Amino acid sequence: QAQLEESGGGLVQAGGSLRLSCAASGIMFSLSTMMGWYRQAPGRQRELVATMSSGGSTNYASSVKGRFTISRDNAKKTVYLQMNSLKPEDTAVYYCSIRWAGKDYWGQGTQVTVSS
Repeated sequence: QAQLEESGGGLVQAGGSLRLSCAASGIMFSLSTMMGWYRQAPGRQRELVATMSSGGSTNYASSVKGRFTISRDNAKKTVYLQMNSLKPEDTAVYYCSIRWAGKDYWGQGTQVTVSS
């Protein structure tokens, strides 16, 4: 069964850094057409944070551009989100998503809390 195992979330002070990891299993990782990170804060809709296409092109929400970096390691079947200069408004549940064979697969989410 396809699974995305997320890790790296936690509590951090404003200005700090975290790296989220999303390890995929049961998915043809190298053939994925899109990978991305999304987040959802209480009372808010889920929003796109960063994406990476199969060709390596990246796209970032304006609110995180310059602070966050999405990357992948095909050998480890893992997608990462490096988050620097974290702000309280970054507090949310972060989800990774991988698109393969016309279907989106989602992680269970990991909580990121940034204190002021």
